[in-house]
Amino acid sequence: MTSAVTEIIGADITADRRSAIALGAVGLAAATLPQTALARDEVAAPAASPRREWLLDRGWRFHMGHAADMAKDFDWGINQRTYAKPGLVTSPAAVADFDESAWAHVSVPHDWAVDLPYADPATPAPEDKADAVAAHGFKAIGRAFPQNSVGWYRLRLPVGAADKGRAVWLEFDGVFRACKVFVNGFEAGGSESGYAPFRVNIADFLDYDGGANQLALRVDASLGEGWFYEGAGIYRNVRLVSADAAHVPQWGTCVRSEIDAEGAKVSLATTLANASEGKVTVTLRQSIRDAEGRQAARAADWQVELAPLGSTEIEQGVHIRTPQLWSPASPVLYTLVTEVLRDGTPVDRYETPFGVRTVTFDAVKGFTINGQNVKLMGVCNHQDHAGVGSAIPDALHAWRVDRSIEMGVNSWRSAHNPPAQALLDICDRKGMMMIAETRLNTTNPEAMDELERMILSSRNHPSVILWSVGNEEGHQGSERGRRISAELVARCKALDPTRLTTQAMDQGWDGGAAEAVDVVGFNYRTDKIPAWHERHPNKPVIGTETGSTVSTRGAYENDAARHVVKAYDTEHPWWASTAEEWWTIVANAPYIAGGFIWTGFDYRGEPTPYPAFPSVSSYFGAMDICGFAKDNYYYYRAWWRPDQPLVHLLPHWNWAGREGQPIPVWAHGNCEEIELLLNGKSLGRKPMPRNGHLEWQVPYAPGKLEARGYNGGKLAAQDARVTAGAPAKLRLTADRKRYTAAIADAAMLRVEVLDKAGNVVPTADDALSFTVSGPAQIIGLGNGNPTSTEPDKGSTRKAFNGLAQAIVQGTGQSGAVRVTVSGAGLASAAVDLSFHS
Repeated sequence: MTSAVTEIIGADITADRRSAIALGAVGLAAATLPQTALARDEVAAPAASPRREWLLDRGWRFHMGHAADMAKDFDWGINQRTYAKPGLVTSPAAVADFDESAWAHVSVPHDWAVDLPYADPATPAPEDKADAVAAHGFKAIGRAFPQNSVGWYRLRLPVGAADKGRAVWLEFDGVFRACKVFVNGFEAGGSESGYAPFRVNIADFLDYDGGANQLALRVDASLGEGWFYEGAGIYRNVRLVSADAAHVPQWGTCVRSEIDAEGAKVSLATTLANASEGKVTVTLRQSIRDAEGRQAARAADWQVELAPLGSTEIEQGVHIRTPQLWSPASPVLYTLVTEVLRDGTPVDRYETPFGVRTVTFDAVKGFTINGQNVKLMGVCNHQDHAGVGSAIPDALHAWRVDRSIEMGVNSWRSAHNPPAQALLDICDRKGMMMIAETRLNTTNPEAMDELERMILSSRNHPSVILWSVGNEEGHQGSERGRRISAELVARCKALDPTRLTTQAMDQGWDGGAAEAVDVVGFNYRTDKIPAWHERHPNKPVIGTETGSTVSTRGAYENDAARHVVKAYDTEHPWWASTAEEWWTIVANAPYIAGGFIWTGFDYRGEPTPYPAFPSVSSYFGAMDICGFAKDNYYYYRAWWRPDQPLVHLLPHWNWAGREGQPIPVWAHGNCEEIELLLNGKSLGRKPMPRNGHLEWQVPYAPGKLEARGYNGGKLAAQDARVTAGAPAKLRLTADRKRYTAAIADAAMLRVEVLDKAGNVVPTADDALSFTVSGPAQIIGLGNGNPTSTEPDKGSTRKAFNGLAQAIVQGTGQSGAVRVTVSGAGLASAAVDLSFHS
């Protein structure tokens, strides 16, 4: 390590736990170095990077292999001397001259599991595999279905003579799973993990003399890593990078900051690598740009001699005067611009977004950011959405974050694996705080490597506030569990001393892993936290999983035969609680940092409370798998955004045949008083209990049920339910009107079934057909029904309780697009969109 640091400023994070444990914005340690006073705009913005980068999203070919039959898996492993010599490939599918003409054209992200049929419930899997089939949403994948569990991908790489002598590598953000990467027939690398990002250096295997440069991947999803739907394939982004031999490698910068009286001290740890066989002398030049692109600080130029095929780390320090702090309310980002110069000429440029903020977890005060107490109002989520499975485009990640923010969510737990880098980028920009979680709570080399990759890839993201080292581990309460978690925590601190650690535990909080981590996580059992806190008054605590209510969107009576769960805040598994029960405890306990509901969105697999087919997804979400709000969404919206007056009324008001019978009516809201009216007649006012809800029993009469919320005696919010007539027409709306034609973008379309007066018909299940004209295509359909087994792809979908969803993506060209939805006996609807390249 080459150091330009005269002093490292740190903090003892093992000190008195009753005191606040302060974490710098994106870091705690900072370096002091004599600085040259520079005006903010003294140096012009650096030129575009000399490195070449490609997002490898289009042009892929895909074909299923076979996990159990080598001949059907493109002769995988037929040649028993495959590994005797490099380049003796294991399959002809890995070489350039293989005939791929029969293979499907796909784009990345891609999830082949979402396209698979459901396992036939009439011929269940063997008993030892049946639980795994249900856990993964009854999709026909895994050991019971070896013919569906291996996939092959091929892509010609856009590299050649211009890249000779350079460092060239591939960056995979996530491939599920057991991936082997081949370049021109050579096995270049891969990853066992289905979630941890990884890099594959490919310069040694490229043809620089005009030949084809063939990339091939074999992906084996025979074994799962979770007890939930995980998808299969290259389900996250892939990038190809060609950089100068002297360059900043992937994850080669680490930015840490500490707020002081003069502004923010920022320490920069930068790795420089040399891919050539000779010594290279370069100059490292670094500056920090604010959100407007103006220079906020600059480090002194630093000359470095790089050894052949070697690397070194340089530490420098700068100071930002009057920094703008990152927070959920104001997610301001800076950018570290790192340039590598040789003989005065820039040969590489690497940008690192970061934020300046300080967070603390305190055993008395709870959580603070930049000195302000904030309750973490969080959601746990898997990477899974209707229509697309785990292959979520960047724009859909952003849409899901926006839907959560609208509910009042300020934090997200990536359960139970490292999040996508695209999601972290979005969280940085939108102010969503993140708990990033490693998948394996053990200390074997694979687990430690996955943990390291998670931290190195994510430690510059200001959105990340905690590292989680496990979830409901069988050994969590034991001495073995303590030792394992202590080793994982030590590795976290070695790679990133700026953040604390947690572990999600469902028992054993008085010992075991709870002694190893900084912030103890409670999965459910929120009512046990107060007594635990009495026994452990100096330990910060958080609800890592809370609530876990179950409901079917738009349903208000339980029907076990149809696998329907009513959407009042009453239904939950034995281990869980209602939304109101857990939130009341956390809201009234300053020492509890907050909680993360299980879950923000419904997800495939782990079907609860009905574990049998045709329930193919969970019922846990505050939103369904399409992101349509359930009623509990509005309970959280009321109390997590108390500055925004709200009244939400449930149930719907279509109860033909129940005239005169009492219907349970609830109001969620945050107004001081709620008045309920039926057909204009007041049924009285009631005060709204803080963090509570209101209930009535109302004899059913068709018409209009209305709730009015008052603050200080004045009308502040209202909601109504109207008895709808028969389905008569459709309404189609989009989240935006203008989109890019890139794979990363997508239009989120909402379909509503209306009566002739324009009211949503809350029980409608009409069959719908979609057509698209122009340069776009439907990439997924959904309706939020946890028992729907309709295909996620195609052009038809039934509505569910009045709603359906289509996801539309551009094909790469600019142009006007019209999407039309129709149904038998219904007036059709259309929406016009614009896609531009």
